[in-house]
Amino acid sequence: MTHLEKVTVNGGGRSHWVASGPGGTHVEWDAEVTEDVPAERMSWRSTQESSVPNEATVRWVPAPGGRGTEVHVELSYEPPAGAAGAAVAKLFGEEPNQQLRDDLRRFKQLLETGEIARSDSTIQGVRTRASMSRPAQPAGAGQEAGR
Repeated sequence: MTHLEKVTVNGGGRSHWVASGPGGTHVEWDAEVTEDVPAERMSWRSTQESSVPNEATVRWVPAPGGRGTEVHVELSYEPPAGAAGAAVAKLFGEEPNQQLRDDLRRFKQLLETGEIARSDSTIQGVRTRASMSRPAQPAGAGQEAGR
């Protein structure tokens, strides 16, 4: 997920998230897990004191014909600065729904091929940080620190 800079798990189903925003800004919030059914679904929501109210559910569903697993994501959020903030985020390719579509596309490619292919003709979504993409490797195997 190229827009996520850091996620800190604090225990007890709580975590702290830091994401990049439009024009080099950063957005932070705290979240708590509200439901966790292994191999089926996981839900979470931001805590009341968070600056970006949001909630999401990820569901893992068997694909038709026994052809793997489908990942379904439902996300709702209130952008900082309201509708104007959402418009700016969309303009810069930082709107969460755009980012989620791009992230899921890269995740699918990574699972199916073991890497995220890039070429001059690759459709990379609305706006992606291609420089942050790298082949799948075990942590620390030839990767730069902090990437």
